[in-house]
Amino acid sequence: TTVSVSFLTGREQLDRLLPDGFRVGEEPVVTVAASYMTEIEWLAGRGYNILGVSWPAVFQGERDRAAGSFLAVLWENMCDPILTGREELGYAKMWAEIPEPTVCDGRTHCTAGWEGFRFLDMEVRDLKPSSVEPPEAAADEATVDETLRGILHYKYIPRTGDWGAADVAYAVLTPADVPNQVVTESWEGEGSVAFHSATWEDMPTQCHIVNAFHELEVKEFRRAEVTRSVGSKDLGDQRVLR
Repeated sequence: TTVSVSFLTGREQLDRLLPDGFRVGEEPVVTVAASYMTEIEWLAGRGYNILGVSWPAVFQGERDRAAGSFLAVLWENMCDPILTGREELGYAKMWAEIPEPTVCDGRTHCTAGWEGFRFLDMEVRDLKPSSVEPPEAAADEATVDETLRGILHYKYIPRTGDWGAADVAYAVLTPADVPNQVVTESWEGEGSVAFHSATWEDMPTQCHIVNAFHELEVKEFRRAEVTRSVGSKDLGDQRVLR
């Protein structure tokens, strides 16, 4: 089950958060999405929850051009997928408390926190069923204009003993094609999302991340939805962008 809310913000604010080689895409719309996953095969049937923040972006490298959603951070509430996702796949992953959403009086309320400090509230309401259409087939290679499509990441691993230097720093793409995923139900409605300002004492290692999102201007809320789906992929198609 995935709950998401999008909002329009300032292009310049998002540009300042992007690594070198990236620029904001067609419209500066931030999407906050929380997913609650169960029956994961590689975890012997266990599940975990995730919270991601993304917006449209374009990457232009010496070899590759890619476009899609830039996933700035992905919080998760289990250590194992954080380690494998950061080191093997190149996701920008962090740990957080992500409890199951509460549903009451037609409102779905999602939260996230760290060591008791709640840094996010997200709510969707007035939901109405929306059509469930099969995803368009994605090309295995570049599109006609040679632009790769998918989810964009920036893999960064610091160098031990050389503070401020990187062992690894490059763009990564998750290709858009997810052939094993089927959306079974979908609803659209109204929504809101808020990141709460954090002090160093609240979140010593993450306050700068949360505060960067807290400071984004919310010009207007856009799409809010809840979807239920089955299936995914093993991300074996993950690729480095150059």
